[in-house]
Parts: sequence; C-alpha cells; structure tokens
Amino acid sequence: MDRAAVFDVDGTLVDTNHLHVVTWWEAFRQAGHDVPMHAVHRAVGLGSTDLIAHLLGDGRDEEQDAELSAAHKALYGQYFDRLHALPRAGELLRRLHSDGWRVVLATSASGAELGALRRAIDADEVIAGTASADDVARGKPAPEPVERALELAGVPASRAVFVGDTVWDMQAGAKAGVRCVGLLCGGIPRADLEEAGAGAVYDDPADLLGRLGDSPLAETPRQ
Repeated sequence: MDRAAVFDVDGTLVDTNHLHVVTWWEAFRQAGHDVPMHAVHRAVGLGSTDLIAHLLGDGRDEEQDAELSAAHKALYGQYFDRLHALPRAGELLRRLHSDGWRVVLATSASGAELGALRRAIDADEVIAGTASADDVARGKPAPEPVERALELAGVPASRAVFVGDTVWDMQAGAKAGVRCVGLLCGGIPRADLEEAGAGAVYDDPADLLGRLGDSPLAETPRQ
C-alpha cells in the first residue's frame, strides 16, 4: 500500500458534532459565558484550547481553560456508549483498505473519547494508525495532524487524500499539501468547505462510497 486515505473522525465518520455543540454550550454556560450554539458549531473541529480561544478571545481568563475543557469532557463522556457511526462509515474504510489504501485517522480526540469513536466506527482491523491530540503540538487548522498521519502511513502528501467535515480540516489538509474531500454531514455548508480547500464535496460517507469511482480517491492509482 503506497497511498493513504486520511480521515477526520468527529462529524466525518461518527455523528458527534451536535453533541459537541450542546456539551460545549453547557460547559460555557456553567462557567458564566453566553456563547451562541451557532458559534460553537462553527468552532467544532478545533482542539479544546483553540476552540475556547476562538470563542472567548485572547482577553479571556486563560486559567479557566482547563475547567471549561474538563466540563466539556465530562458532559460529552455521558454519550460515549451511544455514539453512532455515520452511514456506511466503516464500510467505506474497509473498501478503501481492500482497494490498497492505507487508512489513517487524524483527530483532536484522544484517550477514552478516541476509544469510543473507534468502537462506533467498528473498523479497527483496517485502520493502520491514528494521529491524535496526544501526538501533535498544534491541532487543526495547523497541518501537523495530517502530516503526522502521513508519517504513520509512510506515504508522501502527493499520494494521499484527506477527508473531513470542517473548514479546519480542509485548511489543515491544504497546508499539508494533500488533496481534500469535504463531507456535509458535519453541518458546514458546501461553499465554506470549498473555499477552505475542498476539491470535492459529498453528503456523507455513504455518498462518498457510492461515488468512489468518480472521486479524488479514484485519481491516485497504485504504483
């Protein structure tokens, strides 16, 4: 396998974005911050510290960041046993593996959260590696998560495609020099994904799987 299919997880393979919106909104509310849900939604996909900074600004009390992150983690953790993969997500990964792709995940999740996400996807046997929040100094939209995923796959950027659902994903992939595919199942508009670097956009994993032959994933032949 000399080509890599790199996937974001939240909102791309597992239907979690709106759970993150609600639990972050509640974490902010408990700490006395009135942050609109639509603003939280647009920030989902950033790592915890970056998400807090994006929503509260540089003038915030940074000593509160850890408290906010812990509150979100505790609230979101209540859903771990109920997470659901998006339509045909596991099937898509297995199909790409059988077609000769090295499948790698690039996510801001880690620890128990990452474990819950992987259980929901139910395709561990074809996942070659995971670049998590523990593996990089800077999360998306910095390119480091995607670059780390490429290192795990042992594949250059020219032989890789990155699939994600947020503008942060598309920006990270573009900075890493890989072709980017956007999915609409995370709730971000098509135009925003395209402006951020998506070369193609599909509804969800099932739509991408159904049109795989005409996607950017069909444009990288085996060497």
